[in-house]
Amino acid sequence: MKKQAALKIALAAVFAALVAAATLTFVIPIPATNGYFNLGETIIYIAALLFGPFVGAIAGAGASLADLLLGYGIFAPGTLIIKGFEGAIVGFLFLKLQKHIKNTTVCASIAIIVGGLEMVLGYFIYELIVPGYPLAQALAEVPINIVQMVVGLIIAVPVMHAIHRIFPQLKSYL
Repeated sequence: MKKQAALKIALAAVFAALVAAATLTFVIPIPATNGYFNLGETIIYIAALLFGPFVGAIAGAGASLADLLLGYGIFAPGTLIIKGFEGAIVGFLFLKLQKHIKNTTVCASIAIIVGGLEMVLGYFIYELIVPGYPLAQALAEVPINIVQMVVGLIIAVPVMHAIHRIFPQLKSYL
């Protein structure tokens, strides 16, 4: 039991670092919203789908480090919570849906859409409250975050299947 806990902590740390690296590597600033498009979402989804809600949550929280390093410090506290919940939701829902739906692609897609919508709504609310953006500016971020979620889904689900083909023993990890 202690070995499994240590493994989950190690995986969570590695995936948090991978999320930060993926986010830092591919950044498209969005001047109109003071935000940026990135591929960190993809790694959050992969972590959550492969290793569950705990690893997904910590991986998601790793995105806040990228905010700090990129100069978006005002978003770091929100990112810590929003992306952490996103990873947890995706991992949790994926596990629960697999008990009722045999098609893992459908389970993964539903889990990502629900988790991704939490991210979209979370940033919308955060931007209205913390930096106090006008409604129009907060709304302008919504389509960008939806695209980020969809790109993450399009990449993460096939990667999950590829990893399961190469390492079938990971299917029993969850």
